[in-house]
Amino acid sequence: MGKQGAKAEEYHPAIAHGATDLPAVRVRSYNLELRDRNGFIGDQANKSAFRDAIDGWRRRVREGGEDPLGDVATEGLSKKDIDALLKDAASDAAALVLAAIEDFAKDLAAILARYMKEKDWQGTTKIAVGGGFSDSKSGLMAISRTQLLLNAEGLKLELVPISHHPDEAGLIGAVHLIPSWMLKGHDAILAVDIGGTNIRAGVVRLNLGDKPDFSKAKVWKSELWRHADDEPRRTATIEYLVDMIGTLIGKAEKAKLALAPVIGIGCPGIIAPDGAIARGGQNLPGGNWESTHFNLPDALRKAIPEIAGEPTFIIMHNDAVVQGLSELPRMADIDNWAAVTIGTGLGNASFSRTDV
Repeated sequence: MGKQGAKAEEYHPAIAHGATDLPAVRVRSYNLELRDRNGFIGDQANKSAFRDAIDGWRRRVREGGEDPLGDVATEGLSKKDIDALLKDAASDAAALVLAAIEDFAKDLAAILARYMKEKDWQGTTKIAVGGGFSDSKSGLMAISRTQLLLNAEGLKLELVPISHHPDEAGLIGAVHLIPSWMLKGHDAILAVDIGGTNIRAGVVRLNLGDKPDFSKAKVWKSELWRHADDEPRRTATIEYLVDMIGTLIGKAEKAKLALAPVIGIGCPGIIAPDGAIARGGQNLPGGNWESTHFNLPDALRKAIPEIAGEPTFIIMHNDAVVQGLSELPRMADIDNWAAVTIGTGLGNASFSRTDV
C-alpha cells in the first residue's frame, strides 16, 4: 500500500469493499451464479441472447420465405436499427422483432422466477431493470412483457425500467456507497463504472442542498472508453482509467467544484472486503483481474494518492449493486426490492431497507 493509502487508514475507519451494510440500505445478495443444464441461467437473458433470438427467427423464416431483414448481419444491427424496425407494426420485420422480444421475455421471466425462489430474493416486490438493453424501445417492450408473464404465474412483482440513463445510473449509484462523513463540505464525487464493453468515469454532483437523499444527484461530466474496440492489456486499462480520472479532476478544479477525496467504483464480479475480485471478472479487459497479485483499489490509490490535497479513498462494489443503488430514492418505501442489469451479462442484486 502506498504512503498516502497508509495515511488514510491511520486517520479514518477502514472501508470495506463489497459491503452488505451500506449507509442507507442492506444488500441481501448480488451476482447470483445459478446454473441449469445449459450453464449460467443469466446468460439466457443478456444482450447477446436477445440478438440470438432475432437471429434464430431469421434462420427459421428463411426455411420457407425471405428474410424480412435482408442481408444485414444481426450483429450489425444497432439498438436504434432494431427499434426502427418496430415503427411499421404491420411489417414482417416488426413481426420478427416482436417474436424475438417474446422469446427473450419468456427466458427473462423464467430467470426472475428462479431468483425469487432464493432466500435473499423472497419478499421482493419491485425490480428495477437497467443495463444498455433497457435504453431501447425493444428493451422496454421486453420488460413490460416479462412483467405480464410473471404476473400471469401469480408472482406479484412490478418491473420498472431504471429511472436514470443506464450510462449514468452506474455512476450516480456510487454516491450511496459512501458514508456521509466523507461528503461533508463537498460538492461532488468521482465515480467509475467498469463493464465488459465500456468503462465510464464521471463527476457526480451531490446537490445535497436540494435533496439530502441524493435524489437530485446528477452526472456533471463523464468520460467514456469503449475498451472492447481496443482489446487492451490489464495494465494499459488501468493506465487509461487513471488518465480519465485525472482529466475529470482537472475539469472539476477548473470549475471550482469541491471534490470529496473518494472514488466510488462499480465492477463486475464478487468483490472481496479488501477490494480483490474473487470471481466473475472474466469479461474485464486484458483478463487476470482475479489474480491474487492484483487489487484494483490499491492500484488506483497508488496512481492517484490525493484528491484536492486529501488522501484518496476507494470504495468498490459489484456493478449491478451500484446501478441498483441509483434507484434507492425511488425505492424508499419498498421493504425488499431488486435490480437486474441486461448488458454483456445479466447482473443482479437484491436489497432491503435497513429498518426492515
